Amino acid sequence: VEEPLEIRVDDAPLTTTMRTPGDDFDLAIGHLLTGGLLHRADEVATLMHCTDLDESGSPTFNVVDVTLAPGVVLHRAPRERTGAMTSACGVCGSASVEAVRTASRYAVASDPLVLSPGVVAGLPDALRVRQPVFDRTGGVHAAGLATASGELVHVREDVGRHNAVDKVVGAAARERSLPLAGHVLVVSARASFEIIQKASVVGIPAVVAVGAPTSLAVDLAVDRGIT
Repeated sequence: VEEPLEIRVDDAPLTTTMRTPGDDFDLAIGHLLTGGLLHRADEVATLMHCTDLDESGSPTFNVVDVTLAPGVVLHRAPRERTGAMTSACGVCGSASVEAVRTASRYAVASDPLVLSPGVVAGLPDALRVRQPVFDRTGGVHAAGLATASGELVHVREDVGRHNAVDKVVGAAARERSLPLAGHVLVVSARASFEIIQKASVVGIPAVVAVGAPTSLAVDLAVDRGIT
């Protein structure tokens, strides 16, 4: 399933993305964190679905309204876009090249995480076992957050690879504070620039991907100290 999700912050529209419905609250929090708009999940007071009606009059749940905690404001302005986000893209439509890069608060290069070759090689298969929607459809990506020993602590699926990452980050951040140090991000897609950037912003020091990395992803990983 692919449907739009509008994220609002304090009743003001922030962004609209195409996603697979489910784990929408994780997606909303993860999007705010990986974009550097918020630093902690507890900066959010409440999340709720706004029930809209489709053309047939049936209720939809394609809007999440985020209410910030008292005294909290967004730490940076939302990235200006020339259009809505699609399921294929996390940073496309940005108004400028400079707007694509989001600075990280965390020095992931100094993270003491050490991974064995066996763990690295085994993580894609471990992720694949936790992909029930892909088993049914063959049409969604997955992302997982794993420990140094290869244990997957969170897994999420979505038609958009960047949404899958945001869902995982949101799920993890609701249980523990950032940075997500000592963990590995595992993705079923290629290692693109946006995936590496999201890892950097939330303090994940290593990324394992099924697909090849892009040149810009490699450059960013080297610059930020991500394995």
